[in-house]
Amino acid sequence: MTDTTAKKDVQKLQRAIVDGLEDVKAQDIVVFNTEHLSALFERVVVASGTSNRQTKALAASVRDKVRDAGFPKPRVEGEENGEWIIIDCGQAVVHVMQPAIRQYYHLEEIWGDKPVRLKLGAPKPVSATVTTRASSAKPSAGEKKPARAKTQSSSARAPQAAGKVPAKSATRAAGGAASAPSRKAKPATASAKPAARQPAAKKSAASPRTRTTSKA
Repeated sequence: MTDTTAKKDVQKLQRAIVDGLEDVKAQDIVVFNTEHLSALFERVVVASGTSNRQTKALAASVRDKVRDAGFPKPRVEGEENGEWIIIDCGQAVVHVMQPAIRQYYHLEEIWGDKPVRLKLGAPKPVSATVTTRASSAKPSAGEKKPARAKTQSSSARAPQAAGKVPAKSATRAAGGAASAPSRKAKPATASAKPAARQPAAKKSAASPRTRTTSKA
């Protein structure tokens, strides 16, 4: 095994350990490089759990993640008590401790010469089924836009087209309103005609025939 493959295996192992700790919400996760301090292991990981139940769950999660990553099943010590659980993963050793025990023993003073920078809360890999669904949901480049966009654009243009009509219709309406009173004034002239015929009736009463009869 070359040095590059060995480093990749160590990085893969510590990533699996940290993922197992983060899944159960471990507190104050730190990773230290111990190659220069011990020939038995290359990494020391320290994390805290608030109760016996959480420390046991953290140990079980780390064991499952390491095994799923393709490494041998780790050995676990101190799981009965739950105050300080040690998970031996071969190239890395994990210490899951309750806060009081961790503060008392303070393993950072022993193994903390070279802390390892590790991205906590790294995104989990997405399965192939999720990626295929997401890609199928996106429209292809050749697809047309939905018909809703056209209806929205036509409705948006409607006020502009309606705004052009009142300029001409207002003048027509004004002309029609001015011509309407002249049409209604015609009956007034018709009523005035009978008044003009009354003097003609008086003249017919004084016709020459009536005068001749009166002389006789």
